Amino acid sequence: MDDNALLSIGELARRSGLSVKTVRYYSDRGIVTPSARTPAGYRRYGPDAVARLGLVRTLRELGLGLDTIRGVADRELPLPEVAAAHVEALEAQIRVLRLRQALLAAVAERRLTPEETDLMHQLARLTDDERRRLVTDFLHAVFDGLALDGVARTLTPELPGDHDAERTRAWAEWAALAQDPDFRAGLRRTLREVAAEQPRGGVPRRTFAAAVRDLVAPALTAGIDPASPDADPVVAALTAEHARPDGLLPRLRRLNDPRRDRYVELLAVINGWPAPENPGPALDWAAEAVRVRTAA
Repeated sequence: MDDNALLSIGELARRSGLSVKTVRYYSDRGIVTPSARTPAGYRRYGPDAVARLGLVRTLRELGLGLDTIRGVADRELPLPEVAAAHVEALEAQIRVLRLRQALLAAVAERRLTPEETDLMHQLARLTDDERRRLVTDFLHAVFDGLALDGVARTLTPELPGDHDAERTRAWAEWAALAQDPDFRAGLRRTLREVAAEQPRGGVPRRTFAAAVRDLVAPALTAGIDPASPDADPVVAALTAEHARPDGLLPRLRRLNDPRRDRYVELLAVINGWPAPENPGPALDWAAEAVRVRTAA
């Protein structure tokens, strides 16, 4: 080879767009090798070294390791197969990053404590079998002995796919809520009341919460003040709907539980259901209308 066609390490660095230090490092690792040396021992590279370093630079920017790059550059490893394996690895990394992003967003939005953050992180990493056991345990705790199979189905989360960080984040928050003993006890009490109001062997009737929503919605739309006489017919209808009039106000207050509302919101995200209507305004209005008349 014509010595004039050989490149010094400085010229090779200039043509390849890399630093002399980087070229020397690649040369020491055998990724690009000198074609000759001067009598003084300086390295000289052939023109093909520029193209080789261009390939190395591209593959390096795509995240391939140096040993893999050497195998591809030496044609010992087929690039399409290497690329396919790398795509799979990157997809796994992207799923992890999306999950981290979703969990950190939850920490910021929900203002979670360090303990709550750690719990959500652990719950998001559960296996499918562990998630199934958690769901089964929760459903058993709140539905055992109650003939409410239809209601149970509406409160059961699906298992999120690993590729969906938002659903996984919602599932982790749902799981933390579902393991809260106080929340379980409150939901169990509500479900016992629902079961007690259902006719045996007959057509299931609407729940009291649904009745409140249906009865109060027109008053909310019309802007009726809960303390005004115009609210009297709605209060009368609520009283007739409730089995025990003396327990109407406490039950309305129990139903208006932000944790239960959050449970339903999370369930909609997990199961891909439409966002639920917030029952809070209707329950607030009903509770105030009953309170005013009870106090009077």
